[in-house]
Amino acid sequence: MTKKIKDKTPVQRLLVPSYILGISRFLTVVSPFLASRFAAKLFLTPFKYKLPEREKNMDSNSVQEKHLVPSMNREIITYEYGEGSKKILLVHGWSGRGTQLAKIAEALEKKGYQIISFDAPAHGKAEGKMSMMPFFIQAVHFLNENYGPFEAVIGHSLGGMSALRAISEGMQTNKLVIIGTANNITEITQHFAENMKMNHKVAAKMKKYLDNRFNEDMDTLSGARSAENVKIPTLVIHDEHDVDVKINSAHEIHEALDNSELMITSGLGHRRILGNPEVINKITTFIAAQSL
Repeated sequence: MTKKIKDKTPVQRLLVPSYILGISRFLTVVSPFLASRFAAKLFLTPFKYKLPEREKNMDSNSVQEKHLVPSMNREIITYEYGEGSKKILLVHGWSGRGTQLAKIAEALEKKGYQIISFDAPAHGKAEGKMSMMPFFIQAVHFLNENYGPFEAVIGHSLGGMSALRAISEGMQTNKLVIIGTANNITEITQHFAENMKMNHKVAAKMKKYLDNRFNEDMDTLSGARSAENVKIPTLVIHDEHDVDVKINSAHEIHEALDNSELMITSGLGHRRILGNPEVINKITTFIAAQSL
């Protein structure tokens, strides 16, 4: 599969086995209720994949440690990369890992920063089969308490939503960068259902099930809602052709922030954007610049 085709294919379609899509289609026709439960299980299960070549340098040259996060009683794996006096926290996206933002980490390490990142529960080398956004948020708070303070936080996709939420809940940092970050949870479930060959009726049932299971309206975790309480300088980066997270999310989050800058790219999609030299240069410049 060429890079162009990959960029136009949602990551869920790339990673999920074809037989799963067959089951999804079948259940959607036979029983939307059963389809919604099957969708919820898939929605909370990260997809595993082999460590990409571009991440191997960071993986080999970082200090890794296993931690049990008491607030959720789940394991995470931390990565310490570089030895600078100022620290940057990286937060990967769904089905990602602590080295997902390796190219950004390498550029920042060369600028003298120390990088802290992690495998969220059930991601990368961390144990478990199920994960969810609240686990990411609790991991961010745990790392802030044990490794912080951080000069800046950089989050990709769900990692960006989690960083917005943690900062809105009181985490202190000087700057925030979010890349390919979604806004509305309901919209996320709809896109997920579409990618799994289901429909919006199944998505609505799945969203209701998740709300009941976790005893809260998951839309309260939406990016723009968290952004209303984020006052620090924030760089919002998004590709106009991102098929995993639509471009409207970037504009909605940008409008909700008090102090933000918007960078829109073209042709980089949801994943290649993390390794683009112009994007990386923009990030390092933004973080190094003195706030007014």
